[in-house]
Amino acid sequence: MITVGIVGGAGYTAGELIRILLNHDHAHIDFIYSTSNAGNPISLIHQDLIGTTDLIFSDKINLDIDVLFLCLGHGNSTSFLKTYSFSEQTKIIDLSNDFRLENDAVFQGKEFVYGLPELNRKKIKKAQHIANPGCFATALQLALLPLADKSLLKDDVHINAVTGATGAGVSLSKTTHFTWRDNNFSYYKPFTHQHLGEINQTVNQLQNDFDNDINFMPNRGNFSRGIYATTYTKFEGTLEEAKKIYQEYYKKEAFTFVSDVELHLKQVVNTNKCLIYLHKHEDKLLITSCIDNLVKGASGQAVQNMNLMCDFEETEGLNLKATYF
Repeated sequence: MITVGIVGGAGYTAGELIRILLNHDHAHIDFIYSTSNAGNPISLIHQDLIGTTDLIFSDKINLDIDVLFLCLGHGNSTSFLKTYSFSEQTKIIDLSNDFRLENDAVFQGKEFVYGLPELNRKKIKKAQHIANPGCFATALQLALLPLADKSLLKDDVHINAVTGATGAGVSLSKTTHFTWRDNNFSYYKPFTHQHLGEINQTVNQLQNDFDNDINFMPNRGNFSRGIYATTYTKFEGTLEEAKKIYQEYYKKEAFTFVSDVELHLKQVVNTNKCLIYLHKHEDKLLITSCIDNLVKGASGQAVQNMNLMCDFEETEGLNLKATYF
């Protein structure tokens, strides 16, 4: 049994993380740190946990735990680790974007491995520190990995993806209020979304001669959770050849699957799955990828990384079922 600490315990990703870890056979939650909620029951904030746990938010931190999850806002993990010095044996999994890019991956002597299991499984197993991928970045990279692995990205890539309201976090803003989101749809950060750095980094890791544009249009949907992404680029082969490439790449993966039927969000919401569907139109290959932004796009993938780092079954605690109806 390993001991686990969570910092930034009041947000959406922390709530998912707590739910998963409470059902993990080999992990014990030692503390859930939140200065704004210290002394309050966890279930006061994460109300679906009423009757499930009597854990209380803490303003104390145990520096000798086995695994630390950082569920802080972007930029805050760096300042937190400057303040607290954990045991050299403590494994750290950061869910912010502070350490995802190569130029930021080494901090105070700690080297953060990019935690996309379908790309870096061998490195993750040996790692002490993990930079958990972003939610959009996860869905879009899983759409592109098999082509990049075969150096088959020969032209510009075009992506249109929609995320639910939880992708913006707990803090309210103009575009997260119900009256704004309900019956509404909009794009944001066109061509400049922060996850493009991760995506380009990964594509170039597999296909270092790729020098075309990745054009990404992120959108806000009027639903709570999930990411539905459509990616297309030129592809010279047939649809069957494309399917073979994707099936071969993901054949041993525990959570990423190539579907024979068109996709919708209810197939993945509340699960750690990524589903992929392929469609060929003339010289273009369309790749649809769907994930739950809070699970495979954040906390589920973080636990998947923990399982790999701690030599547990990769699926431990993550046999989650979709809420289909």
